[in-house]
Amino acid sequence: MKGVLVEDWKPFEQLTLGEVPEPEIGERQIRIQTRAAGISFATSLVVQGKYQRKPPLPFVPGTEVAGVVSEVGPGVKRFAVGDRVCAVIDWGGLAEQARAFEVNTFALPDRLDFTPAITFTNSYATSAAALTWRHLLDVQRGDWLLVHGAAGGVGIAAVEIGKILGATVIATAGSPSKLEVAREHGADHTIDYRQQDFREAVLALTDGRGVDKVYDPVGGEVFMQSLRCMAPEGRIMPVGFAGGQIQQIPANLLLVKNLTVCGVNMGYYIGWSPNDVRYEYEDRIRALMGQLFEWFEAGLIKPRIGATYPLAQFQKAMADVLERRAIGRIAITMG
Repeated sequence: MKGVLVEDWKPFEQLTLGEVPEPEIGERQIRIQTRAAGISFATSLVVQGKYQRKPPLPFVPGTEVAGVVSEVGPGVKRFAVGDRVCAVIDWGGLAEQARAFEVNTFALPDRLDFTPAITFTNSYATSAAALTWRHLLDVQRGDWLLVHGAAGGVGIAAVEIGKILGATVIATAGSPSKLEVAREHGADHTIDYRQQDFREAVLALTDGRGVDKVYDPVGGEVFMQSLRCMAPEGRIMPVGFAGGQIQQIPANLLLVKNLTVCGVNMGYYIGWSPNDVRYEYEDRIRALMGQLFEWFEAGLIKPRIGATYPLAQFQKAMADVLERRAIGRIAITMG
């Protein structure tokens, strides 16, 4: 089958498309005929060996797929051949077939097409966990929520879910067109961080009080300035470091304003930790995905695919991500 194979750690632009082995399936695993796959900034780190999780070489990159079940292994109870599904997988997404654990696979609503489905297992799941779980941001009705990178995949998801939960959402992005996207998905206020000091703008919008919750996929100086426009007892979450810098958090600011910093690594819940606890969290993750699909069917969330590329153009797709041209998510489609 056709796929992208990583035989040694290298930049994404040096990878090529070729013949790769079909995945073998085992106990409680399924084979998916892939129709669409997702790529992200994290994918570019994985292939270089710079991500916190390193698949064994050689491997096919990509962890988000949607398609049709073509084979089920022993012990599989939820799915049958022909079912439409999306899945988060350990690796293997950028190929014509993928192997998924049943525990990490989810039946698609009838109205959800394969391409937008790739947004659910990462972007929407991460944002939903971050905003709704009590030990994380736990967004409540009446909160002021600041969302950075609001035209990206997790950013759009956070804007939409924040509005569902009853928050007033302030969205930041780096161009008027991206701010328009944030407004289309429900943002109450938007700030172009290239034209305005977002810290001052946030304080002005909140009459000097600051925001209750911050969702930050950018990191670096954006995170640091966010700390300075938060309300007392606020919560802030770093979701990634798309800006290229990992910040050092000044504990004195947390102390004087009673702030909480929390993190979310969805990989832990889906089996990517060394001790693999995916089965311990199956009920929690299925409930999360079920809630997301309910919101989708109610028209409350609208997955946004900024561009699609055939598998043969996977390098162009990643260039969109790395050069920050992406609006929403970028999808790879299989012919």
